Amino acid sequence: MPKLRTVALLAGAVLVTRGALRRRIQVSPLWPLPALEEPTSGRPRSRALRLLVTAHEAVADGVVQLRLEGANLPRWEPGAHLDLVLPSGLVRQYSLCGDPEDTSSYTVATRLVENGRGGSREVHEQVTEGMELEVRGPRNRFPLVEAESYVFVAGGIGITPLLPMLRSLPDGTPWRLLYAGRDRASMPFLEEVEKVGRDRVTVVDGVPDLDALEVGEGTVVYCCGPEGLMAAVEERFPDVRLERFAPRTSSDGNTEFEVELRRSGRTLTVPADSTALAEIRRELPDTAYSCEQGFCGTCQQRVLEGEIDHRDELLTDTERADSMLICVSRARTGRLVIDM
Repeated sequence: MPKLRTVALLAGAVLVTRGALRRRIQVSPLWPLPALEEPTSGRPRSRALRLLVTAHEAVADGVVQLRLEGANLPRWEPGAHLDLVLPSGLVRQYSLCGDPEDTSSYTVATRLVENGRGGSREVHEQVTEGMELEVRGPRNRFPLVEAESYVFVAGGIGITPLLPMLRSLPDGTPWRLLYAGRDRASMPFLEEVEKVGRDRVTVVDGVPDLDALEVGEGTVVYCCGPEGLMAAVEERFPDVRLERFAPRTSSDGNTEFEVELRRSGRTLTVPADSTALAEIRRELPDTAYSCEQGFCGTCQQRVLEGEIDHRDELLTDTERADSMLICVSRARTGRLVIDM
């Protein structure tokens, strides 16, 4: 009996120890190395889905719309976007422009950028009906907030995140839309927008007159479109809510700076025409990254010293105090020290 009691006690101790180890490893997968207060390899990615492309159609000159079908898809709110993993492995972000109540499909649209980085061309020329794509999200950093009234400003493909907002506004809500484009043929969803808005929509071929917009107290302004349009709207209405899918640029341009990788003991030079991510990956090829546009957060790193020139559209003010997205952000002064 004493031997059986001893065996039972040992078995119980083993089970307790195993459970404790499992919980400890979940907290810090690299245990027994110490867990970091903040992860240095970026935020966890959203759950990935494999969706079927059931429609690939032109909805304006240079603009195609994709319908991606699945089952019991996560719901979303107007302003949300998806990360699409293209066949080449490129990751691009596209605003959802369909019906938020439809849990069987997602709809996105993209304009062909002739001199872009290749993502839009791949969507236009290589993505086809019947193909499966990996999708992450939806995520929303451009939500529709409650307000007494609204003014929306869209430039071309920038109508995509705004269209679901227009559809969702309660009857009787005052709103106006200024929709600008190169010409009517290049403006996606124009007929639907005019149908939804009737006399509330102003369509402009070319550069819009922002001084003609009447924005009273209690009115919230939303804008999405080319960088030049958004910069002009932001100058005119500083509290505007913007949706960007390209890194914020600096009026002073880019300058060369140094990055010290404290844990690796290396110091790198980041030329004006390169990024911290690109130079760091030359030394540390396994550095995590994804969108390279400052939106997904995968490349977020902790900054120990130096003043950061933040150019992302993701981090909160608290996070910006001591971290950066190395794919787009740079140094305001000549040097940064990163916890890598």
